[in-house]
Amino acid sequence: MNDDSVPAVHFATSLSPHRSLSPEGFKWLIRGAVAANLAIGLPMYFLGAWPVMGFMGLDVFLLWYMFKRSYLDARRSETLVLTDRELIVDRHAPDGEREEHRLDAYWLKIELGERLVLSSRGQRVVIGRFLSPDERDHVADQLKAALAAMRAPTYDHGWS
Repeated sequence: MNDDSVPAVHFATSLSPHRSLSPEGFKWLIRGAVAANLAIGLPMYFLGAWPVMGFMGLDVFLLWYMFKRSYLDARRSETLVLTDRELIVDRHAPDGEREEHRLDAYWLKIELGERLVLSSRGQRVVIGRFLSPDERDHVADQLKAALAAMRAPTYDHGWS
């Protein structure tokens, strides 16, 4: 295989959602919620308001469930690879589903608004739905710079 058949990679990045609470922090949060609910619920139980304990347990369960869903969603990722010929967008969903889009690099257009949309020859792909606006701007700027560098190559002629 000669070197001409392997396209050069001009840009590559992997995007994934950010979670500010670590799993260890999550354990401490649940422990704190259980302790606070017991501190409030036990006196209510002994005063005869026993249904309060059920609702106190329900809110801890809902807190646990929502954080577990959030951590599951954090397993989502997108990989972008820009070569001489195409931009490859490879998505991995939390349930293991994989999706790949290939856009012609020469005709690639980047639209940045509320969403980061890549389009080429009638195909449109929204990327980074889980990113903050600043992170989307940063990815768009990096991709635009890589596209500009790819479209305006410099040649070393050796004519010095």
